[in-house]
Amino acid sequence: MYTKEQASAVRQRFWISFGKYMQPVPSASEEKVNWINYKTGIKGIFFKMDVDNDKASISIEISPKETALQYQYFNLFQNLQKQFQDAKKNNWIFTKYFEDEFGKSYSTISLELMNVNIFRETDWPQIISFLKLHIIALDIFWNEYKVAFEMM
Repeated sequence: MYTKEQASAVRQRFWISFGKYMQPVPSASEEKVNWINYKTGIKGIFFKMDVDNDKASISIEISPKETALQYQYFNLFQNLQKQFQDAKKNNWIFTKYFEDEFGKSYSTISLELMNVNIFRETDWPQIISFLKLHIIALDIFWNEYKVAFEMM
């Protein structure tokens, strides 16, 4: 069992390792990108990655201030689902409505890699490969279809 400080240090070490691994990888638009804190350029649309003691996940969180816009963005992702799924070669989970423990509602599109643990460094290559593959695929998709979201 890890203390809070030890757990924080392991997480920090993992994300630093991932960042260094991804640093030389250019975005689809050939620009330098901060892969860990990916900027979509659209308020209320976020690409998020997370790793804990039983899974790794990557998701698109849709949470603009206006609920109507949230659903418009989500519906656009659904309309582009074939292109989205083709680009990723996975079955992402589309959740139109999700509410967190603080009562904030948002929509998500997510993919998980189960049975990996951030505290098992032997899992790191598998986790990094999973996150790399899917954040790059999201970037390629976003580079092609972002303009549709900008027009909303």
